[in-house]
Amino acid sequence: MATAKEIRGQIKAVQNTAKITKAMELVAASKMRKAQDRVLAGRAYAEGIARVIGNLMQAHPEYKHPFITAREQVKKIGVIVVTTDKGLCGGLNTNALKKALHLVKDAEVEVEAYTIGRRAAMFMRKIVKDMPAAVDDIPDATELNDVLGVVNVAMDRFAAGDVDEVHLVYSEYVNTMTQRPQSMQLLPCLQDQEASHPGYWDYIYEPDSKSAMDGLLRRYVESLVYHAVLENKACEHSARMVAMKSATDNAKGIVKDLKITYNKARQAGITQEIAEICSGAAAAA
Repeated sequence: MATAKEIRGQIKAVQNTAKITKAMELVAASKMRKAQDRVLAGRAYAEGIARVIGNLMQAHPEYKHPFITAREQVKKIGVIVVTTDKGLCGGLNTNALKKALHLVKDAEVEVEAYTIGRRAAMFMRKIVKDMPAAVDDIPDATELNDVLGVVNVAMDRFAAGDVDEVHLVYSEYVNTMTQRPQSMQLLPCLQDQEASHPGYWDYIYEPDSKSAMDGLLRRYVESLVYHAVLENKACEHSARMVAMKSATDNAKGIVKDLKITYNKARQAGITQEIAEICSGAAAAA
């Protein structure tokens, strides 16, 4: 059994760890609320641009943009994987990377990856040969420019015919306790998009409808990836808050057990000292 002094040192170390995890829990809780607000604000834009594009497609069914035209044969696909830069957020990254791994294995064709987040880059380098674009150190107050480079590379390679499909893997924010890994096809996109207003109608275009649709389709794909990053940020802070709360509770439990062990060790030492005193007194008599 460890000595009382050693157990006191263990208790102090665990208590210090509990203070750190408690502080991280409070920080994550504060960031989570801000991330939730960004997710809600981003959803309105994504839904709005989807409605506009659906209306344009209904008004101009003859125009087949490359982003909405499926390839006859899929020879290579690209996968945009969104994860966190840091750990200590439970199984959030593990679940998303498992989703990406299943997508790569089920594709049965060559796969290249575009990653957002350090954890995704570390993992995808091990399972795919090509990784044309990667970005990490994404700030909490994420802006579109922070991820635009990766999205543009994916869209340009699809438009050039280097890949025949582009998929997106990220974590969807459901609530504080639930974060769900999601996979969706980005390109070709909008095969089932419906107009918000049935019947034939149209917009007034400047300069023309083709240019407007070309620009809006790129903005739409950008908004999907950007919104996925916002969702992932909300998931990250929620998962980290829950993980740090669990770590703090576990540390308190360990301290409680160590205190019991300390009291037992202290009592055993006292009993031994009393026994030695009694033995000495008996020998002297």
